[in-house]
Amino acid sequence: ASGADATIVYGVNHDTLRQSHQIISSASCTTNCLAPVAQVLHRELGIENGLMTTIHAYTNDQNLIDVYHTDPYRARSATQSMIPSKTGAAEAVGLVLPELAGKLTGMAVRVPVINVSLVDLTVTLKRETTVDEVNALMKEASQHSKVLGYNTLPLVSHDFNQ
Repeated sequence: ASGADATIVYGVNHDTLRQSHQIISSASCTTNCLAPVAQVLHRELGIENGLMTTIHAYTNDQNLIDVYHTDPYRARSATQSMIPSKTGAAEAVGLVLPELAGKLTGMAVRVPVINVSLVDLTVTLKRETTVDEVNALMKEASQHSKVLGYNTLPLVSHDFNQ
């Protein structure tokens, strides 16, 4: 957030929080999703650059029915449309992981669900890897994290509304 003394994502950089910080941003929900994954990938494999796309539940600043708006995308019904949108989450990762500043970019698509979003991260890594290695790294990291989970169940967004 603009004017914040620190941007903190728990599990990623919460150890940088200082008593002298007066205004603290906890970043966006998307940044809180993206940062722990990016941290593991960068630490273990080195991220050169990347693109994230968030498929995002609609939010309270979107219209529920089609209305007039100066931005044609913002005029459309959030409950009936997939709406391309901007996101600052990829850039915000650089605030919590400075070594990734300027390396990630992103976009969002708002979808007609009231809760639960997902992030798709595509990266160019500094070294070759395999799907099995990436999965093993994420599984291992999740076993030592309070914020990162790993599963292989056939779940959909509704399953996370509990």
